[in-house]
Amino acid sequence: MFLCGVGQAQHTNTITATVDYAQQTIVVQQEIIFRNTGDTPLNHIVLNDWNNAYSSKDSPLARRFTDEFLKAFHLAKDSERGFTLIQLATANGNTLQWSRPANHPDIVDVKLHSVLTPNESITLKFSYSIKIPADRFTHFGYDAKTGTFTLRDWYLTPARLEDGNFITNSNENLDDIANAVCDYNITLNVSNGAFVWSDLYEGNKVPNGNTIEYYFSGKARTGFNLSIQAVNTFETFRFPQAEVLCNLKNNRVIEIQRAATINQVVNFVSENLGTYPLGKIMVTQADYERNPVYGLNQLPAFISPFPDSFMYEVRFLKTYLNAYLKNTLKLDPRKDNWVYDAIQVQLMINYIKQYYPEQKMMGALGYWWLLKSHHLFEIPFNEQYNNFALLMARRNSDQPIGNPKSTFIKFNEQIAGKYKAGISYNYLNEYLGNDTGLQSLREFYSLNTSQNQTNRQDLQNILQSKTHKDVSWFFNSTVNSRDLIDYRFGTIKEDTDSLTVEIKNVTGTKAPIPLYGINKSGTVFKYWIDGFEKDTVVNLPRLNATKLVLNHENIVPEYNQRNNYYRIDKFFPNNRPVKLTFFQDLENPAYNQMFYVPNFIYNLYDGFSQGIRFHNKSMLEKPFIYEVTPTYSMNTGELIGGFSLMYNQYLRDNEEGPFNIRYYLSGSTYHYTPDASYRKFVPSVQFRFRDENLRKNKRETVTLRQIMVEREKSAFVATQQQNESYSVFNARYAKSDSEITKHYNFYSDVQIANAFGKLSGEFQFRRLFNDNRQVNIRVFAGMFMYRSTQSEFFSFGLDRPTDYLFDYNYYGRSEETGLFSQQFIMAEGGFKSKLDTRFANQWMTTINTSFNVWNWIELYGDAGLLSNKYEGTKFVYDSGIRLNLVTDYFELYFPVYSSNGFEPGNGNYSEKIRFVVTIAPSTLLGLFTRRWF
Repeated sequence: MFLCGVGQAQHTNTITATVDYAQQTIVVQQEIIFRNTGDTPLNHIVLNDWNNAYSSKDSPLARRFTDEFLKAFHLAKDSERGFTLIQLATANGNTLQWSRPANHPDIVDVKLHSVLTPNESITLKFSYSIKIPADRFTHFGYDAKTGTFTLRDWYLTPARLEDGNFITNSNENLDDIANAVCDYNITLNVSNGAFVWSDLYEGNKVPNGNTIEYYFSGKARTGFNLSIQAVNTFETFRFPQAEVLCNLKNNRVIEIQRAATINQVVNFVSENLGTYPLGKIMVTQADYERNPVYGLNQLPAFISPFPDSFMYEVRFLKTYLNAYLKNTLKLDPRKDNWVYDAIQVQLMINYIKQYYPEQKMMGALGYWWLLKSHHLFEIPFNEQYNNFALLMARRNSDQPIGNPKSTFIKFNEQIAGKYKAGISYNYLNEYLGNDTGLQSLREFYSLNTSQNQTNRQDLQNILQSKTHKDVSWFFNSTVNSRDLIDYRFGTIKEDTDSLTVEIKNVTGTKAPIPLYGINKSGTVFKYWIDGFEKDTVVNLPRLNATKLVLNHENIVPEYNQRNNYYRIDKFFPNNRPVKLTFFQDLENPAYNQMFYVPNFIYNLYDGFSQGIRFHNKSMLEKPFIYEVTPTYSMNTGELIGGFSLMYNQYLRDNEEGPFNIRYYLSGSTYHYTPDASYRKFVPSVQFRFRDENLRKNKRETVTLRQIMVEREKSAFVATQQQNESYSVFNARYAKSDSEITKHYNFYSDVQIANAFGKLSGEFQFRRLFNDNRQVNIRVFAGMFMYRSTQSEFFSFGLDRPTDYLFDYNYYGRSEETGLFSQQFIMAEGGFKSKLDTRFANQWMTTINTSFNVWNWIELYGDAGLLSNKYEGTKFVYDSGIRLNLVTDYFELYFPVYSSNGFEPGNGNYSEKIRFVVTIAPSTLLGLFTRRWF
């Protein structure tokens, strides 16, 4: 055993650390014995220093936060951010030169005085201090409320050396540090009264005045966990397989239940993977909160879809598996993260199969009378993994699970990618049969406990050695690409006792598919058909089957299951009955689903009007979506509402062109004054583009549409023939890039109609600086190419566009006075003050600016030039105070000085205040989903 331990250890890491609770700092003296385990000489050594990722607002960690619209880190006080201050670095008594590579503040590159040959060792010594960051950014760090340090990757340690090169993964809040394997010896000095926990072996505790000296050690590890608490929250559970330290919130689960649950999980994982080699393992609330069980556990406790004990069990299972794999697998966790996910989710699937085979995805909610008819509440618990993965594939936003973890958008990194890895490996295991995939996982896990480095190729080699079937399709199509799997039936010939079945490969991905024969009694037969590129024909005995189904048990992560059914001896063999369901539901391949939901709208003229919305939009996107919303206008007693038809064409392999084309047809009718309505009919097509790197929030669109409008005559609004019935062709190009610290959008717009032709453009820029000052700049310019109307209805609006295309959500679009006339929409001129000249019928250019003076209080200023026929060019301006409570969603504008003079001194000031209020649920939802997609 001693020789094995020595053979495994690459390096020795000895740390003496003193914790200062008051300052949230740790002073460190460290010695690293580094051995060159590669085949080439080294003239430098790379160390990971992930704590220093918190030191800058421009670090990869900070950029990750801004990409995901998380503002807390950028706005935090300097005292809440962490850093590492290295005072001295030596080797053999000689001072070493070190540096931090550009754009990698959390990497330390140490230059050696002489070349380190293969197998040669060198002893490095460091003196440094670290400031621990607040834990509210990543759940790692210092919690001032509870007096707790939750520490991981806070010290210097050698980076993984692979093929003669160091792996330099910066901290991007992904838990994928690439550390080399080390033996650890830790001496920790902590104040009396603190509780110290670690997954290293604990030695003697020695009192030393007002502190206690702790000693910890561990062999052949890539890292360790450390928790220092003022109030203890950990429990210790000792089993033959491992000692478990756990502080998961128990949610009213009593101690004996917790012990039984943990024992069951520990035994299950040990039986399915192998013995845990490190003795102790920590299962922490911080780890769970970083990667929770997404779904109904986020609902309020009073709903209680699952028993408390089950929720605790699933949370513990996921967190335990995560710690188990992170501590023992010797993969590069950024490059081969899919392997961790595949093993974790595969075992979670098997655990539910073994202990909770009847559990539903939505728990006890399926028993509520209102929900019983929904497919969402019928499906098994394990079906959630496929549906979450399919959610992104249907949006054309899925990514190859074999790509580096740092390239994933958040939803793929935390949910869809994980689940796809697990269900895909489960698919492979089912296809190979005899639990070959699970046996391969056990052998792969054993390999990780006996050598210092592994990779995905090792797993592939083990799999291929255990079967005569080809497994390369799994790695080529499922892991390393975003190829879709989709099969459907072709021609089927029926004889008395046999069937000749043609199966078509819709996507061309060569992957195996199971074919089932079904009757009222259940499954009659099941055959696995090896993958084929186009079409194939199979001959089968009929065996009293009344229905043929592809992928009946949903083993294959198939893109579209709506084409998987064939009814034998039926005149309409592929006919699926229509199912009318309240609100919305998960897609049910056996039915044509139609949903209905109460619909409410508000504008001043129709009032709070209610109707019903019929649509076919399930929780998974589909190519064709329709929507009809008949609504009763409470104020006028008339029928209003609208309809829309949309066809989504996703272009998955179109690298330079659009990734999506939307063909759209819509119509609507509402009232624009108390006594008159408008009707709008719009056919359109939109081409949507995005960056090849999906993490970039860059979007481009080209929209072509024809807007046809008819307005009834009104006693309240003067109309003319030209603005009662008109048609406008509109072409628009738009481009945007948005994140917390920087946002810009640009559009150019052309409108062609009988009465006018217009050309306009807008550029908007928003920048949040490191001193937390924010500047907003918007420039608009528009001109008439020709104009043959005297009406100002089609003119450019300085402070409030007439919205003749009916694109904006005005609550009182025809109001000239009163509260509803004060609604502000940032469009065209963008002025907040109402000036004497409010329109431009030749050309207009304006600039709108604002900057914050404190928190959400800003100063704004607008200036512009506008030209009207027979009036010449005018210069106009306004300024005031903006309360930017939620940008673009809830804002207030208080004019102060403008071309009108001092606004508060001109009387009726309350009528001059402008407001932005967004109440549309679909728009507000974007505030919460933008960080995920």
